[in-house]
Amino acid sequence: MPWWLSSQIGLPLLEPGAKLETAVSIVFTEGPAADAEGNVYFTEITGSRILKFTPGRGFSVFREPSGRANGLAFDAQGRLVACEGADLGGNRRMTRTDLATGKIEVLAERYQGKRLNSPNDLDIDPQGRIYFSDPRYGNQAGRELDSEDVYRIELDGKLTRVLTKPDVEKPNGLLVSADGKTLFVADTAAGPATIKKFDIRPDGSVANGRTHYSFGPGRGADGMAMDVEGNIYAAAGSNTGSPENLAGIYLISPAGKLLGRIPIPEDAVTNCTFGDADLRTLYITAGKNLYRIRTEKRGYLVYPPAKN
Repeated sequence: MPWWLSSQIGLPLLEPGAKLETAVSIVFTEGPAADAEGNVYFTEITGSRILKFTPGRGFSVFREPSGRANGLAFDAQGRLVACEGADLGGNRRMTRTDLATGKIEVLAERYQGKRLNSPNDLDIDPQGRIYFSDPRYGNQAGRELDSEDVYRIELDGKLTRVLTKPDVEKPNGLLVSADGKTLFVADTAAGPATIKKFDIRPDGSVANGRTHYSFGPGRGADGMAMDVEGNIYAAAGSNTGSPENLAGIYLISPAGKLLGRIPIPEDAVTNCTFGDADLRTLYITAGKNLYRIRTEKRGYLVYPPAKN
């Protein structure tokens, strides 16, 4: 039995006997989001595609080109919200697609007249407001904004910057708690990579930043998911780094304590989400693969609702 499979046996928050399976293998996967029918949409950034995986049937192309889409999420109406990134073919904007009609709506592409850096990841609060991160990795050509920030798209379409330096340096994965009162941000800045948490005030402003979990000098969290009890499932680490920071899904309690790690046999793991009818299958993007594993706890998502 390979080390990465044997070492996950008996981990907390997983269904007894759960085993990691490969659902799809392509080029480079990111941004998974599951719909109410059990399909999982995910991105292939380098190929500029959004793909759709249907259990038992494999995957198909949902949108090509995708504008180098990265993070995905469904809103409460079942529309697919996408972070479209930078580099060759990148649109550097936030969009929303109506799956019934295929219509693509641009939600945000400029802040104070300047083009966004490279929208990366997102989450949606209980009111329907969209939070997204806007870092820039790699090629910096054409960059117009001086900082890498976190924004919120209001219900009326207004774009509000909610976090910037020094509160965050290089934000990536985001989560909003089920009660809409806490924002979690994966900060991948040089130095100790952390997951920070901030209070969301009634007026929408964000304050009182503090460290929820630190990955030390290793690779921090990329994308994240949350279950109904507030446990965080963070895609982090690298199998080419130190043994203390190997690639996997880091299981972090509401108190910020590490409960365990689901090992992933890739150099790095990028993101995860809950799916299937009962929202108890964790789908994981890493390297060229889309993985899945059954969990003990049900995932928390604005959409879709769990069916059983």
